[in-house]
Amino acid sequence: MATVRTGVRAVAAVLAVALGVTLTACSATGGKRAEDARKAAAAAEGRANVTTPRWTFAMVTHSGDGDTFWDIVQKGARQAAAKDNINFLYAHSDEGQQQAQLVDSYVDKKVDGLIVTLAKPDALKASVARAVAAGIPVITVNSGSAQSKAYGALTHIGQDEAIAGQAVGDELDRRGRTKALCVLHEQGNVGHEQRCSGVRETFDGTLQNLYVDGTNMPDVQASIEAKLQSDPAIDAVVTLGAPFADAAAQARRTAGSQAQIATFDLNAKVAAGLGAGTLAFAVDQQPYLQGYEAVDLLWLHRYNADVLGGGRPVLTGPQIITEKDAKALTAYTERGTR
Repeated sequence: MATVRTGVRAVAAVLAVALGVTLTACSATGGKRAEDARKAAAAAEGRANVTTPRWTFAMVTHSGDGDTFWDIVQKGARQAAAKDNINFLYAHSDEGQQQAQLVDSYVDKKVDGLIVTLAKPDALKASVARAVAAGIPVITVNSGSAQSKAYGALTHIGQDEAIAGQAVGDELDRRGRTKALCVLHEQGNVGHEQRCSGVRETFDGTLQNLYVDGTNMPDVQASIEAKLQSDPAIDAVVTLGAPFADAAAQARRTAGSQAQIATFDLNAKVAAGLGAGTLAFAVDQQPYLQGYEAVDLLWLHRYNADVLGGGRPVLTGPQIITEKDAKALTAYTERGTR
C-alpha cells in the first residue's frame, strides 16, 4: 500500500508541474494578447494608452475663422491628447492682442502645458514670458521659430519659413517661370513675409508681393484677377495658404491667364487640383504632425523631462508636392490628416 500511495503521489506531482508549466505559458501568451487587445481597443476608441495623470494642455493659435489648415493641426493634437490622457483645450484669434489675452487666460487657469503660435511675436512676448515664469512649459508651433528660444519655449515645431520660400523659388526656376506674384493674406504675419522673402532669394525671375484681405475670399480672387489682367507677363502665382489656391485658380481662369498656380500647405481641394493639373505644386509643412508632436512632446516633458531639438527647431517641412504625389495623398487629405 505504501508503494502505491508513493506512486500516486509521484504522478500527482508530475501532473502538477506539467499543469503549472502549461498555465504559466498560457498566462504569458494570454497576458500579452490581452494587453495588445486592450491597447488596440483604446486607440480605436480614442482612449488613453498611458496611466499618467490627466494633465491639461492648451493650444492658442493665430488662426482666423474657417481656416482648414488649423483643423488639421487640431486633429493631430487631439489624437495625441487622447493617447496621452490629456485634457486638450483650444482657442484662436488672428488679432495679436486677443491671442495674447487667450494665452493669459490659460495661464490664469494654471494649465499644465501651453502650445502657442508666434505669427505676431511682439504681441505674444509678455504673455509667453508670464507662462514660463509661472512654471508652465511652452512649445511654439508653426510660426515664431526665430523668437521661440528667446521667449523661453522648450522647442519649436514647424517648418523654417525662409527655407520653405527658397524651395518654392527653386521650383519656379525649374519650371522656367520668370515673373511671379506672392499673395499675402494676413498683414503683419512675420511668417508670411519670410516665405515671400525666401522665394525672392532663390527665384531667378522677378517677384512682386500682393497684399489681400484673407477674410474676404471674393476680394482675394478679384485682386489676383486684376493683377493678372494688368500684367500678362506674370506666369506664376504663389498663395500662402491652401484655401487661397482655389481663388487664385479661378482668378487665372477669369483673367484668361496662363500663369501656373502654386501654394503653401495642403488640403483635399489642393490635392484634387494637383491631380487635375489646375495647380502646379504645393508646399506641405505637415500641420497634423505639428499638432501631434506638440502635445506628445509636452507629455514627454511632463513625464520624463524630455526635450527635442537641442535648441533648434524640429522641422516638419518643407516638402514639395506635385501631380505625381497627389493620388497617394488623396486618402489622407480626405480624412483631414494632410
